[in-house]
Amino acid sequence: MTDIAASDIPSAISDTENHLYLVDGSGYIFRAFHALPPMNRSDGTPTNAVFGFTNMLMKLVEDLEADHVAVIFDTKRLTFRNDIYPAYKANRDEPPEDLRPQFALIRDAVRAFNVPCLEMEGYEADDLIATYALQAKKKGMRVTVVSSDKDLMQLVDNGVDMFDPMKNRAIGRAEVIEKFGVGPERVVDVQSLAGDSVDNVPGVPGIGIKTAAQLINEYGDLDTLLARAEEIKQPKRRQNLIEFADQARISRDLVRLKDDVEVIEPLERLTVEDPDDATVLAFLKEMEFKRLITRFESELADGAAASSAPGAAPAEGSVGSPNPVGDVSYDLVQEVADLERWIAAAHADGVVAVDTETTSLNAMRADLVGVSMSIVPGKACYIPLGHTEGEAQGNLLGGSDGGEDGPKQIPRDEALALLKPLLEDPSVLKVLHNTKYDALVLAREANGSIALGPVDDTMCMSYVLEGGLHGHGLDDLSELHFGHTNIKFADVCGKGKAQIPFSEVSLEKALDYAAEDADMTIRLHRKLRPELPKAGLLTVYETLERPLIPVLVGMEKAGIKVDPQILRAMSKDFEKRLEELAVQIHELAGEEFKIGSPKQLGEILFDKMSLPGGKKGKTGAYATGADILDDLAAQGHDLPARVLDWRQLAKLKSTYTDALVEAINPETGRIHTSYSMTGASTGRLSSNDPNLQNIPIRSEEGRKIRTAFVAEPGHKLLAVDYSQIELRLVADIADIESLKQAFRDGIDIHAQTASEVFGVPLKDMDPTTRRNAKAINFGIIYGISAFGLARQIGTEPGVAKKYIDAYFERFPGIRDYMDKTKAAAREDGYVTTLFGRRIHIPGIKDNNPARRAFSERAAINAPIQGSAADVIKRAMVRIGPAMKEAGLKATMLLQVHDELLFEVPESEVEETTALVRKVMEGAAEPVVEFSVPLVADAGVGDSWSDAH
Repeated sequence: MTDIAASDIPSAISDTENHLYLVDGSGYIFRAFHALPPMNRSDGTPTNAVFGFTNMLMKLVEDLEADHVAVIFDTKRLTFRNDIYPAYKANRDEPPEDLRPQFALIRDAVRAFNVPCLEMEGYEADDLIATYALQAKKKGMRVTVVSSDKDLMQLVDNGVDMFDPMKNRAIGRAEVIEKFGVGPERVVDVQSLAGDSVDNVPGVPGIGIKTAAQLINEYGDLDTLLARAEEIKQPKRRQNLIEFADQARISRDLVRLKDDVEVIEPLERLTVEDPDDATVLAFLKEMEFKRLITRFESELADGAAASSAPGAAPAEGSVGSPNPVGDVSYDLVQEVADLERWIAAAHADGVVAVDTETTSLNAMRADLVGVSMSIVPGKACYIPLGHTEGEAQGNLLGGSDGGEDGPKQIPRDEALALLKPLLEDPSVLKVLHNTKYDALVLAREANGSIALGPVDDTMCMSYVLEGGLHGHGLDDLSELHFGHTNIKFADVCGKGKAQIPFSEVSLEKALDYAAEDADMTIRLHRKLRPELPKAGLLTVYETLERPLIPVLVGMEKAGIKVDPQILRAMSKDFEKRLEELAVQIHELAGEEFKIGSPKQLGEILFDKMSLPGGKKGKTGAYATGADILDDLAAQGHDLPARVLDWRQLAKLKSTYTDALVEAINPETGRIHTSYSMTGASTGRLSSNDPNLQNIPIRSEEGRKIRTAFVAEPGHKLLAVDYSQIELRLVADIADIESLKQAFRDGIDIHAQTASEVFGVPLKDMDPTTRRNAKAINFGIIYGISAFGLARQIGTEPGVAKKYIDAYFERFPGIRDYMDKTKAAAREDGYVTTLFGRRIHIPGIKDNNPARRAFSERAAINAPIQGSAADVIKRAMVRIGPAMKEAGLKATMLLQVHDELLFEVPESEVEETTALVRKVMEGAAEPVVEFSVPLVADAGVGDSWSDAH
């Protein structure tokens, strides 16, 4: 194997004190990955990209003659550009499987070398590079951008150049002109016309880089060209420039880099600092980069020899820093007497943090391995219950000999019998982080007899206080509030193929890892709990989030029965239809090819069949995303239409009919989804593992999938959902009297809207006009643009804008609501639901118009969607006690946005239906009294599909 380049970084830099190096980390990752052959650590973790990146980094640190440097990465794929054009980068494939685990390791490499490592949610690395480059230019600094990315060439200027580390080549103005045919100042205009198939930037059809450069050189800039497009002699080119002018302007917004990001780290802090030798060496050894270890140790030896010369400075002291949370004392509890002392202390104090360690993230399939507790910060214990003897176990603490049965630990049943009274004691508050998981695990232990309570949940507290601002995991919050980095699971269990179950972790490692979780949980409780009343959010926590936890535990434990035979039959049917479609597709293509291969499909569509719109990416393959196939199908081409059908069926088969069979719990014969309480900033619940909120309902195939969700014998499934709750909230909040009256009178709200906006009498309403009004009704809630509405209803943006203007003219209260909500969000940084929940809106003051517009749309929608989420949560909390009082035995199984699904004894269907509807329709009271009625529609059947 050879290194990527013998000389990756230029070493002759003249002005050290005024030079900034900006390394395009994300771009280099992919190039390193594809440039090097596969490499793996002994545990199976792929490392070729990490090796290439680290090699470059070592060269950078070694040769760098500058005083400022940063390595900058992309975050998630979605950025503010997706708000401008949702299909932006939509056709990009997911990163290769062997690359995904290397992203985090590469960031670890940068930090190990003590180089600033930057990324920002919502922005691409290129935007941060542009921002820092501009800041440095204004300070008179020289800037070198380490990248070969063509999108960064627009930054090249006096004092700003680029360097391609793969080709060891400098990129200046001459190289930009060679690439684009124009200078850096006109690169954006050329890209706006030519588009980019890799990033799915649309551009103008029929215009490539060469033609775009000719046009821009002739007319000067994009705006002048578009204004004078009528002068273009070539008919097709002229027509496309006129027809797709807006598309070119949108493309300009996509390719133009944002150079005014409110970066978290100021330029002054991007200083060059010497790396800590021990940290670097530890990282290289963890990666098992023997050649780089030898090279680094050789450099250390040379440095040590130099430092021992007369007059050399003394060596630095100890490596590392003190624990930010102070000294800790963690106890391993292996004796009954020790456990009893901890239990007695918890009873005496009245508050105890509790955490469980298990064998799985799936609470319904997890085995309990141990329990940790903490009463005061810095002191915690770990009670091992299910650790096994093995190679990983090593020496036991205290010299205990586990014998043939494994390490010394209190027998599980005996320990749980001692813990049960404490965990259920109503006078002792149990504090947990993500209580729902631990409660479900404990509910399955000891024959399901442990009913954890009362509880406080620090994850939910953080979510109520700062939903939308950051993550709410224990590691995130420990770092955020205490500057403390928790021990990672991989640190104790390993990674990849070498990862072991927690039950095989040595007790010494298990103690530090598990006890720390309980310790940090009690610390968070002491910090966050007092903040709730100060912020006026205690009621939200106490009435919406905390009481919902046991409800969700019950739902997840109950699960829902699924008939695997129905799913298997559907899977076979889908397979047969896929084969039939494949035959049709191959006949239309005139040859057989792999339909699931974008590369082969692109060659058929654009090389063999010469269909319009083919654009190749950097890999040389044509883009064949859904948007491209949709456009081709709309033009009457059968092959792309059949491929879309094939893809839809293939997705239904793999994602639902096949995957749902695998998700059936073998112990219960039911599917147990997991609900995330902190996944959406608006307060909505999300369903995971598997996601049962995303099963298609509008398509015939989706409805068929729901036929597999069935009731137990002697029972029925009852589905009750709110009718148009968000539109009702809009009418109420915006005080639109005509819409409120329509809801009171039970009139079709979309027909009513169409009648008022378009001046069509209800008796003469046609389906198209009603459909347009429906799109506006729902679109307004999400702050839809004229461009977005036009795409939905199949018209021009100008026509769509007239519809929206007419809507606001007829219902000015909605415009008032939107303006007031945006103003409040800008003032406070958040909006509130009708029940007091805060939904933070980061980016509401962003200088970038597109990002700011996205945040404004979120601000408009959040109080409506959040209030609807609060209403159904209030209903969920109340239904259980109401059914218990009525002596009914129904079980709540699922929540799907505005719908609740129950399993009901056949003899109680009518009474249960009436009770659930009553509770749901009155769920807002007495906190909020709506001026429009909440209506809950109910359906009953043997399957979920029948209940609709």
